[in-house]
Amino acid sequence: MRQVVLDTETTGLEVGKGHRLIEIGCIELLERRPTQRRFHRYLNPQRAIDEGARAVTGISDEFLLDKPLFAHVAAELLEFIGDAELIIHNAAFDLAFIDAELTLAGLPHCRLAGRQPVLDTLALAREKYPGQKNSLDALCRRLEVDNTHRELHGALLDAELLADVYLAMTTGQGDLGLAAVVSAMTPIREAVRATARAALKVLVATADEVAAHAARLSSIDNASKGRCRWRLS
Repeated sequence: MRQVVLDTETTGLEVGKGHRLIEIGCIELLERRPTQRRFHRYLNPQRAIDEGARAVTGISDEFLLDKPLFAHVAAELLEFIGDAELIIHNAAFDLAFIDAELTLAGLPHCRLAGRQPVLDTLALAREKYPGQKNSLDALCRRLEVDNTHRELHGALLDAELLADVYLAMTTGQGDLGLAAVVSAMTPIREAVRATARAALKVLVATADEVAAHAARLSSIDNASKGRCRWRLS
């Protein structure tokens, strides 16, 4: 499964008042493992940044003067996202700004809202931790994700932190080391193809392996409040 963790920074909080994107950061996950692929762009919003946004991001109007317009990077962003599931904190905010930019760029048919599979980590956190603060900083503290280097908001930095938060919030229901197993199995699969007609040897789990499996299911039960699918089958 391919996922893209996405975050944006903007000139202000209200897209309806003409505020624009000034930064986009994306992190790729494959089988719940971060890859080295990133998408990161600063953007010229063609308008002034609100004082509050400047204070939060540290980005100035002057810094963005020579940066590309969103329309010039839209195709590259859409190609990077592809058909991946998007993971966004407060997804409605970021998607509204991206879709507004796509419309201004003459690409309204490429809107992300309603088209891409989207997982909103804010909604997930509110379900998992009702009545608690569920900002990105609060989740980092709760889940022991190190954010001490986060002095200012930044789209790429926040996407990296959100990837760690998402994996920590959902561990036990998917983070089973499957990607490593798939990679390790590649030479084995090639060997099997070369000896397809050879008899298969059946290996029976040892008592230690059975015990380790049971312990793993118990940890998943604890993390998912007794909703482990293996237990329900």
